[in-house]
Amino acid sequence: ERPYTLQRAALARISTEAKRLKQAAPAPETDERLSHSAAAALAYPDRIALRRPGDAPRYLLSGGKGAALAPDDPLAGTRLLVVTDSDGDPREARIRQAIAISESDLRAVFADAIRWETTCHWSKRDGRVRARRQERLGALVLDDRAWTDAAPEDLARAMLDGVRELGLALPDAARRFTARVALARAGGHDLPDLSEPALMETLDHWLLPFLTGVTSAEDWRRFDPLDALRAQLDWGQMQTLDQAVPAQFTTPLGRRVPIDYSGDHPAISLRLQEMFGQRTHPTVAGQPLRVTLLSPAHRPVQVTLDIPGFWDSSYADVRKDMRGRYPRHPWPEDPREADPTLRAKRRGE
Repeated sequence: ERPYTLQRAALARISTEAKRLKQAAPAPETDERLSHSAAAALAYPDRIALRRPGDAPRYLLSGGKGAALAPDDPLAGTRLLVVTDSDGDPREARIRQAIAISESDLRAVFADAIRWETTCHWSKRDGRVRARRQERLGALVLDDRAWTDAAPEDLARAMLDGVRELGLALPDAARRFTARVALARAGGHDLPDLSEPALMETLDHWLLPFLTGVTSAEDWRRFDPLDALRAQLDWGQMQTLDQAVPAQFTTPLGRRVPIDYSGDHPAISLRLQEMFGQRTHPTVAGQPLRVTLLSPAHRPVQVTLDIPGFWDSSYADVRKDMRGRYPRHPWPEDPREADPTLRAKRRGE
């Protein structure tokens, strides 16, 4: 006898169990007896097997476990089976005995148990949110199609898993903002914790409402979370932050330069001549600004935490070099007394 065909004793057990379960089964359209495969499915409802994609005859059981046929088994190409005997391996059982079942028989017997379900999940392989509608019997997916009208909030919640995988990688403006908040908190001001660990822990609180339309890794790379971060501070807290740790430094010319708080010292970069007339070193939040002074070509010529000290020491050498490189720009002997400027001399002056 073939090892994977139903034998008499097994069939007798199935028939007995089928009679017991028949009252719970939907009424057949005819008076014919249930087929052997339908009777087996009723007897073993957790062992209905759906063939997995691929060449190997591997199956997923309706109860959630895995099983496999020998490659040379006559049933190896069958899409749906009922497994009546296996070796019980919890990882992937070897099927010893099974019977093929048609999808029509399966649907007739389990019409009340087959359900349509909708799912939104982050696909690490695809790098995007996948929204699907699936027809299921237990762990088996009988039909799978795109869920084209998934709710934006469902897509956004699934995208949170993508953010957890991809990380925050804040752009410059958002990074400067969180650094300002951290410095103000260190100074004793009552502001929320916007450190990266805290933000990752509370994504569903601060980020979820702003993720509409973000459904892929590419979308996330283009996304600017600054508005979401600023929304964590109320009006009073924003006023406190702006006063304690300002976002910008106002130069002697009245121009506002962004302050970068991500390093050991808050830092700015600007043209050297724009600091003419500056007699004291600028500070914010009780710390001196790290000032990178630039040439007219916007190349660094000096980094200092002491502007008056720079005027008294290194400026003379810088002036000598800059006069040779940029003769049309003013290089006064006493920069404290000069007017700040970004202009060059007109030809002939």
